[in-house]
Amino acid sequence: MARKSAIVQVAVVGACGRMGKEVVKGILSRHNFQLVAAVDVREVGSDIGEIVGSKPLGIFVSDDLKSALKESGAQVAVDFTHPSVVFENVKAMIECSVAPVVGTTGWTEEKVKAIDRLAKRKKVPAVIAPNFAIGAVLMMKFAMEAAKYFDKVEIIELHHDGKADAPSGTALRTAQLILHARKEPFPEPKVKHPEVLLEGALGGEIKGVRIHSVRLPGLIAHQEVIFGSVGQVLTIRHDSLSRESFIPGVLLAIEKVLSLPPGVVFGLENLL
Repeated sequence: MARKSAIVQVAVVGACGRMGKEVVKGILSRHNFQLVAAVDVREVGSDIGEIVGSKPLGIFVSDDLKSALKESGAQVAVDFTHPSVVFENVKAMIECSVAPVVGTTGWTEEKVKAIDRLAKRKKVPAVIAPNFAIGAVLMMKFAMEAAKYFDKVEIIELHHDGKADAPSGTALRTAQLILHARKEPFPEPKVKHPEVLLEGALGGEIKGVRIHSVRLPGLIAHQEVIFGSVGQVLTIRHDSLSRESFIPGVLLAIEKVLSLPPGVVFGLENLL
């Protein structure tokens, strides 16, 4: 999917949300991107420039995704919405020949495969990333390396209390990458079926990798990957202290997505 011009025309879906506003500001800071549409179910009809604290831009929030994409001439659409609507949003983007860059989590393997098939059929590239923070990508990379040398691992992910899904997409992706890097199951625990006095106390489990989710006000996005072996523990931790931490990764994806082959690239690490 070749670029139509040197300046990438970008729409933001979920533009009035906390992440959407940061993405809008990030796009406005770049000379090679042009914001052409803002989509949200909130603030419909309002100027997105005023919503993000900028001067009026003459771009008014729409709640009609397909119309906004078609009328604006968008080449790329960034989605930070909600797990309940992101799948249909991304389908609509691809049907409109617009390349999706997706930070909304809640994806299943089946849904990713369905979007990949549609994107290839429509000859549209797409990027879906569980986490756009460069540090989080490195945290996952380091965890993959450590997985080869330790007997056990657990993941603790901590997010703000408004997050719509649990566990986080980052935690699920980390577990998948750890299992892929290890290429063999973790040893059986010493106590296979411990007595659980409180349901959920041991977290969820994916093939021997336990995941614990914490949701509290005051948090943004944090994750610890804790490896244990005889006589030692290794902790790899990443903290996003503001939503600005995700913006460089989002801008990188916008910049690169149109040069990718049709289909889904899953994970920011594949663009670095």
